[in-house]
Amino acid sequence: MLTFGTLLDLANIDRASVRLLRHQDNRYPGHASPYALWRDNRARLDDYQATQGFGEAAKLRAPLWASFVGVAGKKTLFVGMYSADLVGPLPEDRPHPIHGGAEPAGSCNLYRLQHRTELAEYAGRLWIDWGDGFRAWIPRGDKVHKPIMELTRTFGEPEFPGFSTLILKLSEIETLPPSWSAALGSTRGIYLLTCPRTREQYVGMAAGAAGFLGRWRDYFATGHGGNVALKSRDPSDYQVSILETVGSAATIADLLFLEGTWKDKLMSRELGLNRN
Repeated sequence: MLTFGTLLDLANIDRASVRLLRHQDNRYPGHASPYALWRDNRARLDDYQATQGFGEAAKLRAPLWASFVGVAGKKTLFVGMYSADLVGPLPEDRPHPIHGGAEPAGSCNLYRLQHRTELAEYAGRLWIDWGDGFRAWIPRGDKVHKPIMELTRTFGEPEFPGFSTLILKLSEIETLPPSWSAALGSTRGIYLLTCPRTREQYVGMAAGAAGFLGRWRDYFATGHGGNVALKSRDPSDYQVSILETVGSAATIADLLFLEGTWKDKLMSRELGLNRN
């Protein structure tokens, strides 16, 4: 099996000297994801990864970082090799690279990063299987196997799969390609949330001007989107999918009728999380 470690070997890089970092920050709905930073403004991604929590210092103690970004559909893209030197606590306030608010002095560690030429030809083209352990985002290069899934000729975002086949997690909505966001933000209809722990389902409608994307951002930001039954549950990274779309002429009454019909079909009042 060809793995990322194999590429390190071929480049004569000691695996033990490398830490693999997977960036997929889901704390700021409505703002650019690390993937979007890399795609649109790579200097901001460098600024983003240059500050790390104090608690991560031991894990990050290595001369080289191999950086990856998470993309919709649990895909992981290699974006480059860096040399990394710990400077110390952030010396002064600075704008946060994602949300633009203040990142206070002394709140985190600052690292001095330098782009490396090793494996640069694979940046933006190499996709790996990170596995299910997304919380383990700083593994050692000599302790993990990250299979290579695809090497493309050039960087290109995946095509929108269509409304009927789209399945995502709420945590993935800020990593969507612009074409996906545009399609979801301009379309209204009926959607389904499924709790990954309990398998309970919730049928809802996206009726606002921001379409499915705007409604799903509400859930991601609040954990419940204002729904009574979801408020009673622990926060969950719900799976989202689309049951039916409507045209621009559809009224709220039309959407309410469709929503009620889907609740009946799926028995989401009796067996799920709907309460009306």
